[in-house]
Formats: sequence, structure tokens, C-alpha cells
Amino acid sequence: MAKFGKSILYLAAAILLSLPVVSCHSTKHNTHSYRPYHERRNRDKAPHDNAPGSSKDDINRPIPGGNGLVSEEWARLDIKLGRKDNKKLYKELRRWLGTPYAHARHTCGEGTDCSGMVMEVYQTVYDINLHRNSAKMLEVNCRIIDLDDLREGDLVFFCTSSSGRVSHVGIYLKENKFVHASSSRGVVVDDLRQNYWATHFYAAARVSTGH
Repeated sequence: MAKFGKSILYLAAAILLSLPVVSCHSTKHNTHSYRPYHERRNRDKAPHDNAPGSSKDDINRPIPGGNGLVSEEWARLDIKLGRKDNKKLYKELRRWLGTPYAHARHTCGEGTDCSGMVMEVYQTVYDINLHRNSAKMLEVNCRIIDLDDLREGDLVFFCTSSSGRVSHVGIYLKENKFVHASSSRGVVVDDLRQNYWATHFYAAARVSTGH
């Protein structure tokens, strides 16, 4: 009986050790627990019983993927801007749209990677120098904020590789849209609710002007 009990304990320990641990960190000094965007965004808020079309199943419904969440107007940044929108930011980002992806480059219209584009845009629009590396950009230049506090010009970071490190960054605009340099499509507008970005989302952050 004792041997049987030990066998059960060994089996339980083996199962626990085999479970995957999902985490992501920018550096060993600045860690942050990883949870997909669609599990973090407003998941603690239950839908109102009398809200149109609301049900208990809505919260578990898959979020649409692909480019279907980005309209033609958004894809071209040809959208109506309000008084509070930073027109200089939109104008600069519109210049970068369509720039092909190129590792370790940051030239508008010719080639850029994600952090290179963000670095150049911030220098032009805000006169702020950011770190060239996305993980360092988060650690050195930013402070993490809540998703619901995202506002125009904030940065959004993602874990897109198996290294367990922040490896991608984009510039948030509004209505869940952000601009980034995709390795396959170049500089484009995407939606944070798209399955890929929702799954690989790491943190929302605001640039600290003191750096």
C-alpha cells in the first residue's frame, strides 16, 4: 500500500512538472506576468443582463482574427480626426505606411523594423529619443500602464518569439488600432483584438519623458 501511495505521488509530481509555464519578460530586472490581451481586457467586467445581445457565453466567444477588424479607412489612416487627436502623429505615421520590413533599418519608405520605426516617429513627433531595442525600450523608456488607460501615442509590446522576451512594439492610436512594422507586411495598421496580437500581447506602456 505504501508503494502504491508513493507511485501516486510520483505520478502527480510528473504531471505538474510537465505542465507548460507561459511567461514573458523584457529583462531579468523588469518582469511582468504574461496574459493574452483577450483574457486581460475587461474580463473582470460581467455584461449587463439587459444589454442588447449580451449573454454569459459572450465573454468566452473567440475574437475574430485577420485584417477584418481593420477597415479600409483605418488601413490607410484616412480617418476623421477630432480636436484632441495628434494630427502630427497621424501625418507622420501615414508617411511610414507601406514601408517594407528590413531588420536593423529605420528609413521611411525604404525599410524598417518595429523598434526602428517607433524610434524615428517618436523623435520626429515628440522630440524624444527612445532605445533602439524593443525590450530595452520598455525597460528604460517606459512605465507599464493598464490596458484601459491606453491613449494615443502610447506603446504596445508583444512576445512574438519563443525566447520569452519582448520582441515587438507598436504605436497605439485609438479604438484598439495600432501601427507597427510587420515582418511580413511592412508598416501597417492592425487591431489589438486580432487573434495573433491578442495572444502575443505583453504590455501597454507610456513613455516617461524624464528619460
